[in-house]
Amino acid sequence: MSSSLPGPAIIAAVKSAGVRFIMSVPDIVSSEGLLHPIARDPDLRLIRVCKEDEAIGISAGLTACGRRSMLLIQHTGLLDSINALRAVAVEYGMPVCLMVGLLEKEPGVAPTKSARFGVRIVEPILDAMGIAHHLLETEVDVPILLEAIDRAYVQSKPVVMMLGRRPTP
Repeated sequence: MSSSLPGPAIIAAVKSAGVRFIMSVPDIVSSEGLLHPIARDPDLRLIRVCKEDEAIGISAGLTACGRRSMLLIQHTGLLDSINALRAVAVEYGMPVCLMVGLLEKEPGVAPTKSARFGVRIVEPILDAMGIAHHLLETEVDVPILLEAIDRAYVQSKPVVMMLGRRPTP
């Protein structure tokens, strides 16, 4: 089993799920392995946003137009945009898909056991909101992406994929 999280495999899975729009506030966790390659990928359209809650609204608008999208943010931005996620994705039943970098989470340690308070509270908050979530920490976790994104769109519910380590280029 590989202990790396390959960015190219993540991007391929996202594309196979029909996602073509990626909204992002640049973050240190995913920049090298995901954000920079996405910016150069002709099959994907990167939409840079100023705030994460702005991206939630854009994602909902793209869904209304029949397009699939994903947010690429850090857990700090997720925590900052909880109210928008609650209102738009949970209460209005929108399939907002988020890939959330768990900044400074220790590889191999469950998020709820992290020494970082902000990382520890992500899963309990998502559970309280009834939002499905998955931890991506190694290459063997990547196949869940297609199923999770498809499920979000079929059920019209949000989903969060948590990056437990920095994706490699």
